[in-house]
Amino acid sequence: MSALLVVLGAVLGAPLRYLTDRAVQSRHGTPFPWGTFTVNVVGSFTLGLLFAAGTAHGLSPRVMTFAGTGFCGALTTFSTFGYETVRLIEQRARFWAVANVVASVAAGLGAAFCGALVGQAI
Repeated sequence: MSALLVVLGAVLGAPLRYLTDRAVQSRHGTPFPWGTFTVNVVGSFTLGLLFAAGTAHGLSPRVMTFAGTGFCGALTTFSTFGYETVRLIEQRARFWAVANVVASVAAGLGAAFCGALVGQAI
């Protein structure tokens, strides 16, 4: 049953990641991967919220499996973050590569923390 919940969550998260990435990236003229940055920050916030709400209010393990592992796991993408950072380095866009790493880690952790605060408050 758990595998099915992960798959069902991923069925929602993966297309949302793709569509969000394309929509956001098409609006920016810089080499910075804004689309991947956006989905990773949103996914980090959502996972922080789910974790805190689950801990404080006893969300069922099935909800956590579906939404946390399936949906958030498919929405976020560490491999694309890594690939895009390497691609920026290869293109000699070192500033953008460093900015991507620093901003992604800081914003992802900050978003997860903020999500956890919201999850505890509700």
